[in-house]
Amino acid sequence: MSESELIITQRVPSRTPDLLVSISSDGSWMVRQISHKLSQWLGLAGLEVSGCDLRETFTEVSPGLDYLADEADSSAEPLHEVTVDFFGAQGCRLLADIFPGGVSAEGWRQVCFCFRLPPTGSAKPTEPVSRYGLIGRSPGMLEVFRKIGLYAATDASVVITGETGSGKELVAQALHKESPRCNHAFVAVNCSAISPELLESELFGHEKGAFTGAVRTHKGRFERANHGTIFLDEIGDMPEQAQAKLLRVLEEGRLERVGSERPINIDVRIVAATNVPLEQAVQQERFRVDLYHRLAVLRIHLPSLRQRSDDIPLLVNYFLGIFRRKYNHNVERLTTEAMALLQAYLWPGNVRELRNVLERVFIETQSEVIGARAFREWVHERQHFSPGDWSPDRLDDASASLALPYPLAGEHLLLSHPEHLALVAPDTAERPATRRTTQPVNLDAESIRRAWNAANGNLAAVARLLGVHRATLYRYLNKLGLTRSSLDS
Repeated sequence: MSESELIITQRVPSRTPDLLVSISSDGSWMVRQISHKLSQWLGLAGLEVSGCDLRETFTEVSPGLDYLADEADSSAEPLHEVTVDFFGAQGCRLLADIFPGGVSAEGWRQVCFCFRLPPTGSAKPTEPVSRYGLIGRSPGMLEVFRKIGLYAATDASVVITGETGSGKELVAQALHKESPRCNHAFVAVNCSAISPELLESELFGHEKGAFTGAVRTHKGRFERANHGTIFLDEIGDMPEQAQAKLLRVLEEGRLERVGSERPINIDVRIVAATNVPLEQAVQQERFRVDLYHRLAVLRIHLPSLRQRSDDIPLLVNYFLGIFRRKYNHNVERLTTEAMALLQAYLWPGNVRELRNVLERVFIETQSEVIGARAFREWVHERQHFSPGDWSPDRLDDASASLALPYPLAGEHLLLSHPEHLALVAPDTAERPATRRTTQPVNLDAESIRRAWNAANGNLAAVARLLGVHRATLYRYLNKLGLTRSSLDS
């Protein structure tokens, strides 16, 4: 027995861990060992996953195993009876006990998971497609769903981050609808859409004669949201004077209308949203640090659409249903080539942009199926109209603003795979049979081996090269009896 196993045994004396993970130098969790029992439950038998990234190995899981590992590691206390849903072809629901495992002889901080079947058996959970008006079943969206369910029952302030068009107001509405305040008002305010001179009056109200043009008493948005929820969108753009008054409302639960000296008691839950990092605004002294700490009690981050491209087919089907009812026109689906094109596009406008593009193409399409050629005009418009750098490195740069400045200077790249432009070129020929864009009906060992060598053994990259989901790749590896060692040889 190794020293790392000895440490785990000491922490969990009565049970052998099913999954041992450790945190790497870059802060990500890596799989160190997995039990045969868990491998059988999840359809991973025969696959060597030791040394793989935890998030990439277990992609369709709610809550994410990396989030659970973070929680156990930071609190240094075990988590018991956590329900974990594993989605996919061999999905199951398991109960988990998660234990911080100390530090191994090699210097790893480690955590171990002990899984068991629920008392009622391992019923396969239904894959979530739509929750709270949001569409998706990617790990990032499953985490958003989990946090909405967890945070809705509280009165703590929530800050929602995410790029423009990613659906921040939908998350705010979900928090309100699932909360005890659901029978009261939900009031939304876009702080960047109201001039600084009027914002204070709009938020907190004013008395008659308080300033030129104040011909009557005006109830502000906070009063209208009393006992309910107020959603402050683009809060990073709020003027400093309004920030000071908002801080007082948060601390005292009272406000004063402009031109009044009579305080009004107020009971409002605040949900704020920003597409720029508030930490950056604090550092630049554009946002009060004391207000930041009062607001950012809870955080929900919405992933960008390019970070959850597997959700695009779900969103496409959802929007097609809306447009069929709206326009009374029967367009059933997209071709595999058209779907591949949409999944290769980087979507700087996120879900809002996807909906608008689909609506345009839907209106222009006369047949029941939308092909890649239908997007030709739109793709070329975007390629020539967007003079900014839309490359993945730029879009996912953590140091950059969450909102993309528009327009940008420099090179532009709207497709993660520029070769997909061939799909919409006027002289498009038949696509080569070797290029796979959707899950193939039959993968062979040789094609997997070539992709394995090209990706240097990275399973996530292998799946991308083959054009399949990782779960599909795992099934074929198991079916063909391929392991890491056999592929390496």
